[in-house]
Amino acid sequence: MSLEDIKKTSQTKMDQSIAAFKNNLTKIRTGRANPAILDTVQVDYYGSMVPLSQVANVSLIDSRTISVQPWEKGMGAKIEKAIRESDLGLNPASMGDLIRVPMPAMSEERRKEMTKLVRTEGENAKIAVRNLRRDANESVKKLVKDKLASEDEQKRSEAEVQKVTDKHISEIDQLVAGKEQEIMAV
Repeated sequence: MSLEDIKKTSQTKMDQSIAAFKNNLTKIRTGRANPAILDTVQVDYYGSMVPLSQVANVSLIDSRTISVQPWEKGMGAKIEKAIRESDLGLNPASMGDLIRVPMPAMSEERRKEMTKLVRTEGENAKIAVRNLRRDANESVKKLVKDKLASEDEQKRSEAEVQKVTDKHISEIDQLVAGKEQEIMAV
C-alpha cells in the first residue's frame, strides 16, 4: 500500500463516518416532524417484519404531522399498532386509509436532553475520525520502517492526514451546532 492509497483510504473512511453520523442525527427527534424518524419502525407483513417504508408511503402533511399511506387496505391497523408500540413516543390517529402521526411538542427539559444526546453522538463521530487518523499514521510509520518511504514523506503524509482530520472534525462540529439549534428552536 502506497502513501497515496493510505491517504485515499483514510479520506473515504472519514467520509463514511460523517455519513453515519448524519444518519444518526436524522433519528434524533426535534420539535419538527421528519419522515426519517419512522425508518426504524418494523411492521408485521404476512408473518415477516419489514421496514415501514416497504409497506406504506411516508410523507409530511405539515411541520408537525407525518402522514402514512398504506399500500394495501388491510395494513392500516398493523402499521398504526407498530408505530404506537415503537419506542418513539408517538400516537398515530387513523383517518380512513390515511394514518396521521402528530409530533408531540417537546418540553424544555426534553430539548436539553436531546442536545446532550447530539453532543454525545458528535463526540463519538470525532473519536471515529481520530481513530482513522491514528490508523493512517501507523500505516505510514510501517512503510517508513519497511524502508518503502522516507521520513520526509512520513512528515508530509501525517500533515496531510491531519488536515483531512481537522476538516472532518470541523464538519462534525457544524452538524452538531446546526442540530442543537434545530432542537432548541420552539
